[in-house]
Amino acid sequence: MKTTAFCLLVTLVSAAQMAPLLGQPLAFRAPATPLVTCDPYFSIWSFADHPADDWPRHWTGTNNALCSIVRIDGASYRLVGRAPSNIPAMTLASRTVLPTRTIYEFTEAGVHLTLTSLTPLLPHDLNIISRPVAYVSWQVRSIDGKEHAVSIYYDNSAELVVNTADQRVTWSRFQNKELDILRIGSQEQPILQKSGDNLRIDWGHLYVVSPKTQQAASVVASHHAARNAFTRTGDIPFSDDMRAPRKAHDDWPVLAYAFNLGHVGSQTVKRFLLLAYDDEFSIQYFHRNLRPYWRATGMTTEELLKRSVQEYGALSSQCKTFDEELMADLGRVGGEQYALLAALAYRQAIAAQKLTADIDGTPLLFPKENFSNGCIATVDVIYPAAPIFMLFNVDLLKATVTPVFQYASMKQWRFPFAPHDLGTYPHANGQVYGGGEVSEENQMPVEECGNMLILAYAIAHMEGTAEYASRYWSSLEQWARYLKEKGLDPENQLCTDDFAGHLAHNVNLSLKAILALGSYSRLCLMLGKKKEAEEYWKIAQQFARNWERMANDGDHYRLAFDKPGTWSQKYNLVWDKLLALNLFPREIARKEIAYYKSKQNPYGLPLDNRKDYTKLDWLVWTATLAESRVDFGEIVSRAYAFANETPNRVPLTDWYDTKTAKQVGFQARSVVGGVFIKMLDDPAVWRKWSERRMQ
Repeated sequence: MKTTAFCLLVTLVSAAQMAPLLGQPLAFRAPATPLVTCDPYFSIWSFADHPADDWPRHWTGTNNALCSIVRIDGASYRLVGRAPSNIPAMTLASRTVLPTRTIYEFTEAGVHLTLTSLTPLLPHDLNIISRPVAYVSWQVRSIDGKEHAVSIYYDNSAELVVNTADQRVTWSRFQNKELDILRIGSQEQPILQKSGDNLRIDWGHLYVVSPKTQQAASVVASHHAARNAFTRTGDIPFSDDMRAPRKAHDDWPVLAYAFNLGHVGSQTVKRFLLLAYDDEFSIQYFHRNLRPYWRATGMTTEELLKRSVQEYGALSSQCKTFDEELMADLGRVGGEQYALLAALAYRQAIAAQKLTADIDGTPLLFPKENFSNGCIATVDVIYPAAPIFMLFNVDLLKATVTPVFQYASMKQWRFPFAPHDLGTYPHANGQVYGGGEVSEENQMPVEECGNMLILAYAIAHMEGTAEYASRYWSSLEQWARYLKEKGLDPENQLCTDDFAGHLAHNVNLSLKAILALGSYSRLCLMLGKKKEAEEYWKIAQQFARNWERMANDGDHYRLAFDKPGTWSQKYNLVWDKLLALNLFPREIARKEIAYYKSKQNPYGLPLDNRKDYTKLDWLVWTATLAESRVDFGEIVSRAYAFANETPNRVPLTDWYDTKTAKQVGFQARSVVGGVFIKMLDDPAVWRKWSERRMQ
């Protein structure tokens, strides 16, 4: 965290049980609502309660304008976007945020309209989850017993294909027997030339597609020409604007579609569009450009578009089933508020990462430190995000740590501890944080060694074999030796919570090191290295006994071994239970939970005694230490209150003030995948979902 085989076990849930989670009235007000969520560059959100109150925005806050209008019996209403400003917004009845879908329900003039944004992030299928594809659909029916003349309009601006609106864009359309295709992209096409945090993509092309069976009208035109024509007449201009290339803000060219639904009665009429972004190359990995994973089998852009349209019905149905079953399990394991929080976190956690293919087809997944410092493949971001992949697909977890292991095996990385990052997104060419590859200054040696050892054992624990870990044994062995020497009582250094500054004798960091040594011992045992396994298990046990004595502060445990009267969240302790290491007496967690209950603020438990801020991911990890469902809910309910009441309308932040609910920093980061850790606390649920991984 920086400042700078399909399982047949099915849960049966009644409609009454599901209603509170799937109906989601406007009572749960997400700080920002996910619309298009594919990767760090193709990530569009509504920052408002009503999607017509503002322009949709890229997660960074820069406008990525989408517009939708409905025309009912000659009167026009805005569904999404602020224009045309002279027509009213259609009345919003409900907003539902589910893991793969956002559903808006509108009513006006005797008509009910459902607008759904769907990103099919089905985690058991790497080919599907890697597609840079989202769907927007409209369902319309009469609710007053009469027929109504209805037309639907959609457009998006050129802002989706540039970093800044003064960049020049160009567009085209493609004639296809089955599809109506519009395309737009920057003129310059600077593929992978920029790196940094507050950036948007300016290479590749956006495609908007409708199957010809829908008989849609389409045009590339200026925003005023397209929107005003539809608002006045229900039609859009017939001729494409030919003044190209031009700057994105020069009379704002848009890709527009219109659907004339005719007279709509009580039977629902449906239409949809596909939005796809082909970036061609996604990540620079040690100076070679990687293709996105969906291209690993040789799929072309045309095939992507065709197949994605053909599979829309099946994918939509699969996503509906996925959402319903997951929401039911989330609610049963952690309660309704936990389920709503996890649903909001789901798409964000995945869309903050990019799945690519190495030259041999190996999947490599790269997270980006959104509004943190822009680093790529940061180990202490991979670690808190890991529970979502531990739950759903261990192949995705392996894909995110493999680049780190490969880097650590290179001569380029010369330190005895694990690296912190691989560069600045989208350039994964070597560490840039702290001392980089040059010095040990501002490194996180105990932190990152502990993270990698725990994650390596988590993979083995899930697969029942340490074969994956054996590929990188020399690194794991070296990091275990480092923690044997340095882990019990860490020197003055940074940890994942580096915004809090350097800290010596960090009790929670020591916990991580001890659990990492226990994890290494278990890996040794799985690989038949019995002598080494016994040696490291004895070390871990002795360290755990020392830890309890050194950290004890009466009714709780300290922030730092040498600081009596202090306290901190011991979120790392959760792996002792989840990975069945059992190095620490359960009484430690009980004592901590009891103490935390006295330290809560309105919007959560502070990270430690020094400040009022907290971390959302760690807060849920800490809550998962609780043995009581009531105690878990007592902590998580305040995180839910934060998400529901924060004044900062941005994609979910993980760093906020527990008294004011205000964002301190960070937003739209993958670490919110850590919210899913509570699901790992139920072995049957963990097994059910993890076994769905495609072989």
